[in-house]
Amino acid sequence: MKKVLMIIAVFLFCLLPLTAIAGDGPLPLPAGANADANMHNEEGIEHWNKGHYDVALQHFQAASKADKSLGEVHYNEAISLDKLGKHGEATMHFKAAKKHANGNEAILNSQILRDHIGG
Repeated sequence: MKKVLMIIAVFLFCLLPLTAIAGDGPLPLPAGANADANMHNEEGIEHWNKGHYDVALQHFQAASKADKSLGEVHYNEAISLDKLGKHGEATMHFKAAKKHANGNEAILNSQILRDHIGG
């Protein structure tokens, strides 16, 4: 019985997205954000959650094109680039995310951001 429970527990743990544990998944845009940017950001989040990081990146880039002033879109681009192994580009977007964070603690306290740009 203990083995069965352990197997079920391990199986359920494996169903959790790694980003839910790590806390470094994509961020929603703030209320009142540009509608086009928000639409692409939501599409990007859907693809991110499915592990389609390249498609997610395309949507996050479109969101950024619609409104470059949002730290969240730069952050989402950065984590997608990181997943794709493009660490130099990711670092540039992490810097932009920090610059445009507007007090967003999820960005400012992000471990992956600190790992890329320090401090």
